[in-house]
Amino acid sequence: MQEVSIEIENPEGGSEGISRMRQPQEPLIRGLPDDIALLCLARVPREYHTVLKFVSRRWRDLVHGEGLHAHRKKHNLDETWIYALCRDKFEQVCCYVLDPNSSRRSWKQMRELPSRSLLRKGVGFEVLGKRLYLMGGCRWSEDATDETYCYDASKNSWTEANPLSTARCYFACEVLGQKIYAIGGLGLNSSVPHSWDTYDPCTNNWTSHSDGNIVPEIEDSFVLGEKIYIRCGRSAVTSQVYAVVYEPSSGTWQHADADMVSGWQGPAVVVDETLYVLDESSGTRLMMWEKDLREWVAIGRLSPLLTRPPCKLVAVGKSIYVIGKGRSTVVVDVSNAGNGGGMMVSSSIPKLTSNDEIINCKCLSI
Repeated sequence: MQEVSIEIENPEGGSEGISRMRQPQEPLIRGLPDDIALLCLARVPREYHTVLKFVSRRWRDLVHGEGLHAHRKKHNLDETWIYALCRDKFEQVCCYVLDPNSSRRSWKQMRELPSRSLLRKGVGFEVLGKRLYLMGGCRWSEDATDETYCYDASKNSWTEANPLSTARCYFACEVLGQKIYAIGGLGLNSSVPHSWDTYDPCTNNWTSHSDGNIVPEIEDSFVLGEKIYIRCGRSAVTSQVYAVVYEPSSGTWQHADADMVSGWQGPAVVVDETLYVLDESSGTRLMMWEKDLREWVAIGRLSPLLTRPPCKLVAVGKSIYVIGKGRSTVVVDVSNAGNGGGMMVSSSIPKLTSNDEIINCKCLSI
């Protein structure tokens, strides 16, 4: 049993007005050592963590702290939820969350987003550990901002975080080496499109960098092989796709593999170090990059009755979630998907009447 030190006032006064005594700390579960109790509580499904916080102060502190999160991750008990950043019919930013393992799979709206971000466009959206970050953005009446907000999923609360090194909007966000990268976009001067900021949670600081190979109008990004890839729009002159890759060893951006880039025609996602792209040029067709053969292979088409492009992709395990307008959601298990151009077998989440635009989607595990 752990002990805590408390101070009590001596009612008789004198030179010893305050006396110190030791008081045993209540165990997590009465009759069990805390390490055994942790093993039990770590197995409680994530959807019930909110209930755990009301049992006692120690349980609340456990759920809010890093210990439970680290233990669940170490023992493969963590559960992944999907967060979708959207824009509604009132042009306001909103966020929804989906528990893929729930028997009642449905999107639920998160309440109380930072009010200053609600009307901004071009905001960055990224996950690091058990925290979600909302960064930057701009409005027609407001220049790009460096404001950053942090959502702690274990506490279900937002706080203002350390601001970006550079005010920016319409930029790419990725995580590499346990750091957040905010890349390119637009800002207050002409150097912003050729720069990127990195956030180190260990120091709680952002650091600014620059490279002329980064260009504006970034449309998509992903991490593959411990490298960050970003893709810009097609050239109006050559119709070629421009993409660069970040080399951590040199800290520079270089031109990406032309053959791989040629098929990067839509939103991308990586599953087990394999790159998949949703081609939306004619319906919705899932493509896979065969690295050894150096060619793109068609996995199959998705039913036009289920998908509502433009879509975003996220991966949970070996399943790709195709999330489109109004949060229409189609799930494809790539481990069971064959190669071919036919219609793919997939599952879907019940349709919504919403027409919300999908800005970005991320996964967060606890």
